[in-house]
Amino acid sequence: MLSIKDLQVAFRTRKGEVSAVRGISFELARGERLGIVGESGSGKSVTSYALMRILDANGRIKAGDAVYSGIDLRKAAERDMRDLRGREISMIFQNPRAALNPIRKVGHQIEDVLRQHARATRQDARQKAIAALEAVKIRDAEARYDAYPFELSGGMCQRVVCAIALACDPKLMIMDEPTTGLDITTQKAVMDLVDELVTARGMSSILITHDLGLASEYCDRIVVMKDGQIVEEGAPQLLLSAPQHPYTRKLVDATPRRGVTIRELLPQEERRPLAPHVVAETPLLEVRNLTKTYQGKSGPVHAVRDISFTIREGQSVGLVGESGCGKSTTSAMLVRLLDPTSGQLLYRGEDLAQMPAADFARNPLRGKIQMVFQDATDSLNPRHTSRQSIAEPLKRMTDLRGAALAARVEELASVTGLPEHLLDRFPHQLSGGQKARVGIARAIATEPDFLILDEPTAALDVSIQAVALNLLADLRARLGMSYLFVSHDLNVVRMLCDHVIVMKGGEIVDAGPVEQVMDSPSHPYTRELLEAAPQVPIPTAAA
Repeated sequence: MLSIKDLQVAFRTRKGEVSAVRGISFELARGERLGIVGESGSGKSVTSYALMRILDANGRIKAGDAVYSGIDLRKAAERDMRDLRGREISMIFQNPRAALNPIRKVGHQIEDVLRQHARATRQDARQKAIAALEAVKIRDAEARYDAYPFELSGGMCQRVVCAIALACDPKLMIMDEPTTGLDITTQKAVMDLVDELVTARGMSSILITHDLGLASEYCDRIVVMKDGQIVEEGAPQLLLSAPQHPYTRKLVDATPRRGVTIRELLPQEERRPLAPHVVAETPLLEVRNLTKTYQGKSGPVHAVRDISFTIREGQSVGLVGESGCGKSTTSAMLVRLLDPTSGQLLYRGEDLAQMPAADFARNPLRGKIQMVFQDATDSLNPRHTSRQSIAEPLKRMTDLRGAALAARVEELASVTGLPEHLLDRFPHQLSGGQKARVGIARAIATEPDFLILDEPTAALDVSIQAVALNLLADLRARLGMSYLFVSHDLNVVRMLCDHVIVMKGGEIVDAGPVEQVMDSPSHPYTRELLEAAPQVPIPTAAA
């Protein structure tokens, strides 16, 4: 169906031409499911954009052939490519909210594709759009037809994007990181759904991902890319259990999985003993009967329902559950960005819930409770350098100024492993891992006792994630901080946390030591989460 030979893609920049894809070749058979894995910058997405002919204006295909069912995609006229896109080759993009028009109803966006390719008329377009929504198992599809993207959850938006991509029964489906940011059960539901539809319709598919577990579960063959080149390919079980190329082995080793310690995620030469951390018996934070209720159009909405738990000094607690379970609302109340409806938040015996969130910003305790946000890019001011971002809480909450302030910022950069020469760069000039380090440095600047980590590594490549997780483990041991680690990656929680709390529907349904909850879950929902997690084959000894 698809033949790629010596494909080369380059981009013009101010500093000259940059090669993004450097002579790759592969073939895709009818009905085959191909996975392309690798880290950011490896050329995965650029390869798919080249096939679809949707490269940025400064990008071009320099050389090579890309032939789909006898059609030379490189030489095809743009009019012909517009006809191919959607009808023959469809794509599910990484960010569903960005892929959807925010000011148009989702049903109308499905109609656009159907009418573009003459698959519907003005009279039957609505009916066919609703049928497309039903095909991706959206409940009450007729009502959802009139919804705007902002009215839908992330998982629901991803299903709408799938409906658009599948509306015209294409022969080839390209999926570019289709589950990034989705919780583990939604991820499995979306991938199972797409896999089921692709198989039922006899389609071929290309899954682009940095999640090796996802690729091993949903692909027949995997291609590994690095620096614009293919370094290894093969069947998932064989390739991941016995990787031949050092880069493939590095990716497999850096992937969190059961039976592996946090240090074993790092390359052999970077591993060093992890300093022991001390968990005291003294409670740092006691949450008692915490509740948050919103008043909706049709009555009260209970985001968090009467939850109670304790975090001790030096303890790391994982908070897991699917989207909408109340994790983020709980975190926002603990960091005092949101007022609870009722309940107590006892920090070293003082009830912080009695103080309005608006007033807490000026409280001396503000510096003792900090947060690392999920999106390292959006949480940084784009007009501030790394130095300014790290210095901001110090200026607001301490008396440090001048040389003392500069020295403290440089010390924090050193502690978090951020090279000093990056301190004067803006966020857009940093990689994802570097921005994550800036976010962590800013959060620990005031020497907090309690740090809330909201999915801090969710969008990072596995090797960068490994470094960030080890950094957090080192900081905890060195500074004696307590963590609340909010995540949907249960393997990461197993590595970093002593205790885990499982939430569903705003309530705590399971809680206890990590080994106990994950090895012998007492609640069916916990078992469901564990079963939804894709597993990477355990690699054998290096060849």
